[in-house]
Amino acid sequence: MLEDILIPLVAILTIFGGGTLVLFSITPVGKALAARILGKKGAATGLDEETVEEVKGLRRDVDDMRHFVEQMSELGERVDFLERLMAKHREAERLPPVR
Repeated sequence: MLEDILIPLVAILTIFGGGTLVLFSITPVGKALAARILGKKGAATGLDEETVEEVKGLRRDVDDMRHFVEQMSELGERVDFLERLMAKHREAERLPPVR
């Protein structure tokens, strides 16, 4: 009795489940999942070498720009220091000499 139900059920699940997996594997999500399982980066996205190199170059440029932000902050601090130093010097010129 159980065999009469189990065998057709397994056959139906195998046919429809296998077909679903095949269709899923050709979608972008399926390709990304397969690439992740295989440990490949960018393989499922279809990026060519030129695009990959361009992205790497852009990332290097962004890192360089982060250094510029740090340098600009340091230059701002130096300008503030020089402004205070010049203001102190101007005040010393305005005050009468100490007797």
